[in-house]
Amino acid sequence: MRSHKLEIFCWSCLLLMVVPSTRAASVWKLPSPEQVHEDLDSCRLQSEGQDAETLRCLVERLGLWSDESGYNAKRISKIFAGHNQMEELQLVVEFCNRKEQRPSQPNEWAYQAYKCATSGRFSHWIKDYMKQKRDA
Repeated sequence: MRSHKLEIFCWSCLLLMVVPSTRAASVWKLPSPEQVHEDLDSCRLQSEGQDAETLRCLVERLGLWSDESGYNAKRISKIFAGHNQMEELQLVVEFCNRKEQRPSQPNEWAYQAYKCATSGRFSHWIKDYMKQKRDA
């Protein structure tokens, strides 16, 4: 699980890069980079370094997760709207939510659903986007 530490926080890293240029729905807004860092630090302390618990804490604070329904596919797809495949991404996230659903173990559900969703094309989108932003 330790080797996945950097991968686990790809969404938060991506949010740090996207925040200045993305407008989300009026009900939900992407957090500022400062808020992401504060939430991540707080979640790490709270979870005592447990990857699954840290991930769930962070995505919950960012408004991308709820223990009742898992990842919010619509919000996540808005982050990647530039790929013009929002519906496909929503289907992947929803599939992984259902496949890995563990209401009595929300930390493990969040972690396994994240691994499921990022095991295919979505992980390449994250990497490509981050590389594009870094090279710009």
